[in-house]
Amino acid sequence: MPAPAVHRTTHRIEVAAPAGVVYGFIADAERWPLFCAPNVYVEQLDLEGPEQRLRIWALNSDGMTSWVTRRTLDPASCRIEFRHEAGPGAVDGMLGVWNVEQLPGGSSVLTLVREFPTADGRLPADPLDDALIRRHMADLKRLTESWTVLDELVLTVEHAVRVDGPAELVYGFLHRAGAWTGGIPGLTEVRLDEDVPGIQMVRTTAEGAEQSRAVRLCFPGAGLIVYSLTEPPALIAGQAGEWSVEPDPTGVSVRVRHQVVLNEKDVARVLGEEADLSDARRHVREIITRDSAALLGLARRHAEDAADALGLPVPGMS
Repeated sequence: MPAPAVHRTTHRIEVAAPAGVVYGFIADAERWPLFCAPNVYVEQLDLEGPEQRLRIWALNSDGMTSWVTRRTLDPASCRIEFRHEAGPGAVDGMLGVWNVEQLPGGSSVLTLVREFPTADGRLPADPLDDALIRRHMADLKRLTESWTVLDELVLTVEHAVRVDGPAELVYGFLHRAGAWTGGIPGLTEVRLDEDVPGIQMVRTTAEGAEQSRAVRLCFPGAGLIVYSLTEPPALIAGQAGEWSVEPDPTGVSVRVRHQVVLNEKDVARVLGEEADLSDARRHVREIITRDSAALLGLARRHAEDAADALGLPVPGMS
């Protein structure tokens, strides 16, 4: 019996950064939603030695798709081999490799090769087309070429509150993003579309008519909502994060974590010619901290007021 035909795609890009730096970005897949479109969320399922198992959620031209991939990491060779597990969203039988080759002068070449069998000469449905892969690699190139200042470009903002109310009410408020309008300073409109349960497209408008768009994935059983900005506002090149609702015997902890990559090219235009990255970090951190505190305060008041009105105890998430 003849071997099945195999379809191969190859994408290659030169990066003005050392191979080890580029490899590090490829290996750190959990931060892809922050650094690389079209990724929205990457969950590490298993990690044993060089073997890694991930579930990846990403946007394509048809909407959200998700699949599980197994990866073998080889940092000494700057190489990562992967294969899809069978299941929804996966390309059956797909194998692939990321490879980074060092060039003279400090640059490197990043190559992505993917192979999958064809049936009767027909290609299987591919969750990521060539245009999306090229965008992913272009984002990797942009970030890795800024590796010497990346610590200045990336910042994390975290906030937490305690709530004396049911976890379900807290989570429900965070889930209904359209209810946030009017409670967060400078936020004039929130539009939420949820054609598929648990997958939300959110558009927010701030004072001055500045808009941003995000995609959110909601996991009510885990008390978790994750997001990634698809169209960030000025000063921000990428942003991703999560809200988590964590019940315990005495109440509920609500935590939010935002990660941001600054857009260095926007600093002078937005903050003035004398501004630098430290000014941009301070400005963005202040805004995100203010908005996070306001949102979590709203969620706490909503849950506690509703619990008082209904005479409810403080349960854990059911």
